[in-house]
Amino acid sequence: MKRLISIRFWLAIVLCLTLFWGLGSNAWAMGGKQPLINEPAPEFALPTNTGSGEISLQDYLGQWVVLYFYPKDFTSGCTIEARRFQQDIAEYEARNAQILGVSVDDVDSHQEFCDSEGLKFPLLADTNGSVSKAYGSWLGAMSLRHTYLIDPQGILRETFLGVRPSIHSQEVLARLDQLKGTI
Repeated sequence: MKRLISIRFWLAIVLCLTLFWGLGSNAWAMGGKQPLINEPAPEFALPTNTGSGEISLQDYLGQWVVLYFYPKDFTSGCTIEARRFQQDIAEYEARNAQILGVSVDDVDSHQEFCDSEGLKFPLLADTNGSVSKAYGSWLGAMSLRHTYLIDPQGILRETFLGVRPSIHSQEVLARLDQLKGTI
């Protein structure tokens, strides 16, 4: 009996480590059917921490949108990723790009996270996962770490599935520069 509990314990540990380490890697980049590049991005309207009610993709027509999904407020990888986007926010603004973060956390959690980390971009509350699912960024009970670049006409131009939080913002800026030169 003791041996059986020990085996179950270690299997659970291995499963958890695999899941959490893999959220940012290609091994767990699935999450469902991805929207198609060069097609209209899935529309959404979600409540935000900014106090302005809901934010929709339509609100940003005429701007590039960096729509990034992440698992949970206040976790280490998500905090690093958010800090890097905030650190580079002036570069995004100079490129006419709006950063929008999405997770299943509620508006209150997002507000606390923004206050704690000094984030000046909106975080959207996808509490039922419907938008995460529409973007193929869903794993059971949380959003996966995926990012989508949407052009000023609402067309999906790039998908990032194997995101490394510490360097991701710079990757997005580089790709944004490439895309702006071709579109």
